[in-house]
Amino acid sequence: MATRQELRLHPWGYENDPEEERFPLSTLDYLSVCAYDNMALFFPLSEAAKPRVAAVLKEGLERTLSQCRHLVGTIEKNPDNTSHSFVKHRNSTVGFTIQHLPPPFPSFADLEASHFLSSRLGPTKSLSFKGLTYADKPPTSADSHPIAAAFQANFIPGGLILNTHHHHYANDAMGWSGFVHQLADNCRAIMTNTPFPPWDPSSLDNTRFTSPQVPSHLQTSAPPPQPRNPALRPCSYLLFHLPKSKAAALKRLATPTEPDSDATFISTWDAFSAFLWRILTKHRAALYYPPQNLNPSNRDAPPTPWSEAVNMRPRISPPPPARTQGNIFIAASTSTTPLPGFQVQPTTSTLLTSPLPTLARTIRSVTCTATQSRLATLLQTVAPIRDKSAIALGLNSASAPLSLFTTDWRETAICEADFGFGRPRAFRHLFDVVTEGLVIVYPPRREPESSSDDGEDDAGCEFVISVEKEIIPRLVEDDEMKQFFEYRGVEVEGGALRYR
Repeated sequence: MATRQELRLHPWGYENDPEEERFPLSTLDYLSVCAYDNMALFFPLSEAAKPRVAAVLKEGLERTLSQCRHLVGTIEKNPDNTSHSFVKHRNSTVGFTIQHLPPPFPSFADLEASHFLSSRLGPTKSLSFKGLTYADKPPTSADSHPIAAAFQANFIPGGLILNTHHHHYANDAMGWSGFVHQLADNCRAIMTNTPFPPWDPSSLDNTRFTSPQVPSHLQTSAPPPQPRNPALRPCSYLLFHLPKSKAAALKRLATPTEPDSDATFISTWDAFSAFLWRILTKHRAALYYPPQNLNPSNRDAPPTPWSEAVNMRPRISPPPPARTQGNIFIAASTSTTPLPGFQVQPTTSTLLTSPLPTLARTIRSVTCTATQSRLATLLQTVAPIRDKSAIALGLNSASAPLSLFTTDWRETAICEADFGFGRPRAFRHLFDVVTEGLVIVYPPRREPESSSDDGEDDAGCEFVISVEKEIIPRLVEDDEMKQFFEYRGVEVEGGALRYR
């Protein structure tokens, strides 16, 4: 029988904290998604280790929350009645649920054998702190006093699923990664009775990512939110694997070989992004548009905008501390970038007929627009907007049916975080809604020590790809797709049609 214990955690040493602390949201925080992220870490654990691990997690969270202090408390309006802060009081607490799920809940070994597919876990709410599942909903609004974070440790047969919840205004993927690595270091210190890790308080300083104040008479209203395109079809998230050897082969294909070609460096990111952009467009275009619209001679062929979230931490000078919290990313897109090899923005017909190296150079050009100067321009551009909470990204606001947005989580390196009781074998964002046109790139999973008999590890990145349900069979069985990507199953089921 499942059991639950609900705790309220004070940050370590809270008795000596100020009565109130306010951590203002940065402008970049507002430009993220107004939703709760549900990042779940999967650990193998023996039954005997579980009580000790629960106690270590509790103390580790208390110590980490005393460092990542903005995660304690709620989001509240500032006295100016337009901006917001994370507000922590001396008596503020953070929710931590400890849940034990016996059979028939799948064992850790079963989940690992099925590649930790979220679809094997059942309803996300059963593994989540109450009310904090991922979705656009009123309780996430900055004006609704949303809590910043909560945690739930789900002990399952042979393992642990640690679900870490945070409001996206509090952290992007790399900010969350900084929190997790700090938590891991604190837990390892407790497990091994060694000194606790240092923490740089300037990791909470986001003034560099905040627009300058604009006089009230020059302030304007935010543009109306972009509605969901009614033409969009129901999608599911599919999980794919790109082995390291296949990624290397794809990079070779995407690298120009002509003597007079542009010498632009092509990365693995450029190669697989270009490949997915083209192959997904091929199948999605056939679903959304009649053949005559896709003819290369048709000047009105539908657009195929490609965008990405670019982590700005390594792109600014001086760089912020390694574990800086908050949202420090900007979006880069083909729709706002002059592109090599194209006279105009690429349409479906030009995309499908362009060589892969040309598309890879296009991806590289888009990424290279994410500069410190571009960040400064963005902050100046949105500075006059009075209520910046009105400019958050919508979960389902894709405008063009063929638009694609890719987010890169490889640098989170979560499976390298040593908690003292083990390292995560995998992590998954637990979704209960599917966003159209989204691609998420996960870092390689941590494989069991005995998984490779010959010592050669070809495990590569995993990809969660939003795919319209009508075209799932065609994509999965596409020979070109199968040449590089291994299909691992349905990550999140959406709509009525089903495919396994």
